[in-house]
Amino acid sequence: MVMMLPIGNNKNWKQPVPVKRIDERDTMFSRNELIPGTNDYHDYYASHPEKEKSDSIFRSKPGLLAKGSTQYNPVYFASADASFDTVAEFKKAVDGPVAKEQVTVIPKEITSYLKSWSRKLGAVESGVTELQDYHLYSTGGRAERRNIPLEKRHQFAFAFTVEMDREMMTTAPGSTVIMESAQQYLEAGRIAMQVAFFIRKLGYEARAHIDGNYEVVCPLVARDAGLGELGRMGLLMTPNLGPRVRIGVVTTNMPLVVDKPLHDYSFIDFCVQCKKCADVCPSKAISFEDVQEVDGVKRWQINQELCFNYWSIIGTDCGRCVAVCPYSHPDNALHNFVRAGIRQSALFRKAALKLDDFIYGRKPKQHKRPDWVKLKQ
Repeated sequence: MVMMLPIGNNKNWKQPVPVKRIDERDTMFSRNELIPGTNDYHDYYASHPEKEKSDSIFRSKPGLLAKGSTQYNPVYFASADASFDTVAEFKKAVDGPVAKEQVTVIPKEITSYLKSWSRKLGAVESGVTELQDYHLYSTGGRAERRNIPLEKRHQFAFAFTVEMDREMMTTAPGSTVIMESAQQYLEAGRIAMQVAFFIRKLGYEARAHIDGNYEVVCPLVARDAGLGELGRMGLLMTPNLGPRVRIGVVTTNMPLVVDKPLHDYSFIDFCVQCKKCADVCPSKAISFEDVQEVDGVKRWQINQELCFNYWSIIGTDCGRCVAVCPYSHPDNALHNFVRAGIRQSALFRKAALKLDDFIYGRKPKQHKRPDWVKLKQ
């Protein structure tokens, strides 16, 4: 009983709010698209000469989903690529024409309907936040959006999560992990597209934000919509699945009811103590330190260069941090009891971490592929 006493919870803790917007051109996915010899390549590295040398490392490696990478498997990689190619087909319709006749909606009812329908479509959890400037990238960095300043056009953001299968994720950093990652990018994209089409048919503007075509920073939007907190690995930590989710977002001017952020310090306190993701990170990209001030905000930030360099060597998006996170255990009664205790008490958090290390190991081993995905040849 003592373990469940509400001890060590900082009830006055609030999520730190970014003071500046992120430039998408600085992300690794954007920098990976730069082609040596082009104007975009020259212009970017002329402004960021310190990044050209470090980026030459990943350019010297095989690359994500590439032949010659250490985890290369033609069948598994083709499966992942098929998911990414399907998402790419969505991109031309993330935005679109709005029905001329606008249906009058009751914000509370339509918000409830959106949440229920998205769950029917495959989402795990969903929430709404009022769109803030810091939710958007300052400047687009990928494909046709490169160098285009991004401005807030909508008032609301509907965010949701989809689950990544735990059995597949525990094979990280093997070739099957990117199959699951890509599949859930596709699922998040599909749901976002359906929701956006639906809202536009009601006569309101709506834009789906999907893999390769985000105008918003999804973890920040999802956090503010009450879906979780940002943990040590820089990913959204959700109450029941931890970081084992992908995020979809639809921005719109349809009136919705806004959810409150969790402002849950227990996530932060647990990450301060745990450090399991940092322990197992093959690239040493995750910090062991407490939150540091980055761009005026105290938070954790991974070394994205080290992380992406490793991806470029192995050919997958790794996922070891997600696989070993104690929050990523199955969404069942036993583990949900533990999660409830973690949120309730600092004493319970300490005990839960020791128990997790005892049962699963401080550095859990990579699991074998599920039987259904094993190739006989």
